[in-house]
Amino acid sequence: MSAPAPLCDVIDATWPAARRLRCGPFILRDGQGGGPRVCAATLARPGDVPDAAMVVAAERAMRGMGQRPVFALRPGDDGLDGLLAARGYGHGGQVLIRACRTGRLAAALPRLTVFAVQEPLAIMRDIWTRAGIGPAQQAIMARVAGPRTGLLGRHGNRPAAAAFVAVHGGMGMIHALTVLPALRGRGIGGWMLRAAARWARGQGARLLLALTAGGMDEDRGNSHGADAFFEALGLRPLGGFHYRLGSGTTGPGRA
Repeated sequence: MSAPAPLCDVIDATWPAARRLRCGPFILRDGQGGGPRVCAATLARPGDVPDAAMVVAAERAMRGMGQRPVFALRPGDDGLDGLLAARGYGHGGQVLIRACRTGRLAAALPRLTVFAVQEPLAIMRDIWTRAGIGPAQQAIMARVAGPRTGLLGRHGNRPAAAAFVAVHGGMGMIHALTVLPALRGRGIGGWMLRAAARWARGQGARLLLALTAGGMDEDRGNSHGADAFFEALGLRPLGGFHYRLGSGTTGPGRA
């Protein structure tokens, strides 16, 4: 399994940190409470092996932003992974990057099933908030510079689901796919994914990506269930990474 740099670039562009800055060999991210995906540090050059002093400097900088030290490790980062483990960092969960060609998913949708809206509606924000995707995560969506849209799913006359989709480098990515618990198991998630593929294809995207995660606060439910859902719809693992978690912050924790 591998996670080529373009895939990581798509994640950064479609779910961006408030700012990115260099600290020695690392890229640090100011996540402003949006979760590990927007606050984890990564090596600027995958595979580099920093020394302990460089890690300490990155830790201090992350704590200075009010964040818990978190690193995202990609394939080839074994040296850094071992160094962090030796420093007492815990394993924070594996993230799979899944993908499918948009043309395969972009089937016609039943009338009045899913609507694309440029700015999230209040009901969409409510659906996300109920699922634990609060203001800090919703602020990430507004930071996307490229093509983006929200999706509102309906079942009958009732709002049923919300999602966010953005495109970068010929690839679309769906984030924050949420179906109301009382309406799950009715195929709504599948229609949301197909609507995401149709919209992304219209923006020139040849692939639709999705992330499934175990551990930390990116996992909004059963990660095994999410993997089975995406697998059934044809999204196959294309890459992955994992987190290493340090100790808490010196200020308010926002990771």
